[in-house]
Amino acid sequence: MPDPAPSRPESGAPSGGAPPDAPPWGGPGPRGAGGGGPARAFGGQRNRELYDRRRRRQSEHASLRHRAMRAVMAVPEPLAVRLAGPDRVEVDGRVLDRRVQFMLALQRLLPTPLDATRLDPSAQRRQLRMVAIPAMPTRRDVYSADRLVPRGSADGGPVPVRVYRPYGAGTLGREPGRGGRRGAVVYLHGGGWASGDLDTHHGSCQTLAAVTGCVVVAVDYRLAPEHPFPAALDDTLAAWRWVHQRPGELGFDPGRVGVMGDSAGGNLAAALALVARDSGDPGLPLPHAQGLVYPAVDARLATESIRTLADGFMLTADAMRAFREAYVPDPADWERPEVSPLLAADHAGLPRALVVTAGFDPLRDDGTAYAAALRSAGVEVHERCYDGQIHGFFGMGLLPGGMEIVTEVCEAMGRLMARPVPSRDA
Repeated sequence: MPDPAPSRPESGAPSGGAPPDAPPWGGPGPRGAGGGGPARAFGGQRNRELYDRRRRRQSEHASLRHRAMRAVMAVPEPLAVRLAGPDRVEVDGRVLDRRVQFMLALQRLLPTPLDATRLDPSAQRRQLRMVAIPAMPTRRDVYSADRLVPRGSADGGPVPVRVYRPYGAGTLGREPGRGGRRGAVVYLHGGGWASGDLDTHHGSCQTLAAVTGCVVVAVDYRLAPEHPFPAALDDTLAAWRWVHQRPGELGFDPGRVGVMGDSAGGNLAAALALVARDSGDPGLPLPHAQGLVYPAVDARLATESIRTLADGFMLTADAMRAFREAYVPDPADWERPEVSPLLAADHAGLPRALVVTAGFDPLRDDGTAYAAALRSAGVEVHERCYDGQIHGFFGMGLLPGGMEIVTEVCEAMGRLMARPVPSRDA
């Protein structure tokens, strides 16, 4: 049985030592237009403070597969260079992290790579589970339980969700030592709308709950191609409505509910914010904050980063086209704002946003463009590009420095969630 003793977030939000209005990336404040941040993304003093390795040994559990994969990734630098090749990979002035380069070299040795031009849903889902589940450690200081959410229509059964709560939160949601109330974050997993589930992102959601101190509700939305658009968004909205109906039961501040997602989940998170803003439905309130981790926000797939990073960096342009055709088979829907949030006529009035991208991700320009669109509409935006990383790094705790990056992203989301609720706290 997990030890219930740990009762506070692992770092900076909302019950940590940082004030709620501190810059999400730490440091002295905003850096340029994209929000503040430490000079070094990982490996420096800032991240050693965020990710305390001594506390990690008490609160994390690494499976045998995770330990084996981490040991492979931690081989001595000369051996990693020899296996990955002596030449550094450089695109658009960015240099790929050496350990990521080594991981990609190992991936190319896999005996049965998937055909990216033709989506095989069963094979795609098996491969993602095989890689993603052991890539992150699990935690002993976060309680989780599966629930079923009524879909609200005759189309299929209930929507499975998983609720995460840091031990010590209790049903009252009181912040230890502060008398405040916890927030909640609805999390939407990535996987091209065609793969991914509650287990593939279990470690990331546990870390998000531990670091932010928030209740986290992960949504197992229906997948394409069996369930094309708008099924995933409908399930997302059903879960959003369900969470807002249960602040007392789940233990969170009813005015402090955010949404977060990675990749296809980032698309759904951004679409949820647009629908909530425009619906006028009191059962679909606007998120307190939105966290978009390498989001897909333009289904036209015509950006420069998709062209220059089309192959060789985990996510490929061919795979993106296959995912799009599975989720949105009718090209007439590609420019709908619920599919392509970047193409919404107006981005004013949307919630403050955390936008995280990777330098070697075909979706990098999607995130950059969406951050710019939000900012130009007057939305508060905090943006960070991890220049040496690839798509999927938010679930790659096995990489040296990987958990430091994951923790930093979670901590930034926690700081946004700790901001005052305008109608009551301001």
